[in-house]
Amino acid sequence: MKTITLSHGSGGKLMRDLIKDLFIKNLDNPFLNKLGDAAFIKAGSKKLAYTTDSFVVKPLFFPGGDIGKLSVCGTVNDLAVSGAMPKYLSCGMIVEDGFRYADLERITISIKNTCKSAGVNIVAGDFKVVEKGAIDGIFINTSGIGEVFENSEIAISRIKPGDKIIISGTIGDHAASILLAREELKFKARISSDCGPLNSLVSSIISRCIRFMRDPTRGGLATTLNEISLACGYNIAIEEANIPIKKSVKALCEILGFDPLYMANEGKLIAIVSKDYANSILSKMKKHPLGKDARIIGAVEKEKDKRVYLKTQSGGSRILDMITGEQLPRIC
Repeated sequence: MKTITLSHGSGGKLMRDLIKDLFIKNLDNPFLNKLGDAAFIKAGSKKLAYTTDSFVVKPLFFPGGDIGKLSVCGTVNDLAVSGAMPKYLSCGMIVEDGFRYADLERITISIKNTCKSAGVNIVAGDFKVVEKGAIDGIFINTSGIGEVFENSEIAISRIKPGDKIIISGTIGDHAASILLAREELKFKARISSDCGPLNSLVSSIISRCIRFMRDPTRGGLATTLNEISLACGYNIAIEEANIPIKKSVKALCEILGFDPLYMANEGKLIAIVSKDYANSILSKMKKHPLGKDARIIGAVEKEKDKRVYLKTQSGGSRILDMITGEQLPRIC
């Protein structure tokens, strides 16, 4: 009998196949079929972006954030990388019987503070309680609406050979933080999640020379680039030497056998930019606190094998496939 596994929620190949073979097949429509971080809809003369996300992170509290902060940032960031300024959010909570009131209050205050930081409001919500053991503490869903920037033309179809790939900062911080907190590992260096709202960074760089953006969450940098390559049709090549990774995250991955290229992020974005304007966008990004470690890490190539290649520091090259299993479940 066919069943759903944790790997179906990894953000990788199994999840992509499930979406295509089950959800797209049965819920087929022009908005959903684009498989974007947000759907673009019109309200009179205004172009809006709409998105939704659910959060099941374990543990609920971790260095750099918690499920409340994560639930706001996740939805805000999906709108931001779609080229929209987030405006309004809804918040639905499903809570287990016996959940501590103090923890629910702490999560709610975190939601409030993150909304204030991102400049958004929770304008609608829902609250449900289920039997003890039916879920693990608390699950949160947030949906959001944003106004698309006038000077934004974010579309996968605009990607061309020669375009440069920019990452806004160090990779793998969020997954590493969750891993240490969940397993209570004794590790010399403290690693904090990069969980944060990206809308102010996007508003500081947004222009028509940015072809496409995405935040590399589940499946990390490698899986997200594979999704982009499959959608646009072109190969992508990235330089290992240019990818920013904190020494502490790299050391943790080496000890435990994880690949930081597939580790989740919750406060980073990938921007695909016209080659003539890449240095200008990079310079603007570096002036923002969330983009100070930004780098140009590669480029879109003319070949159409729909592959992502890593040019290694030793001078070789290897294919970066889309993740098929689950390195670390429950990271968002």
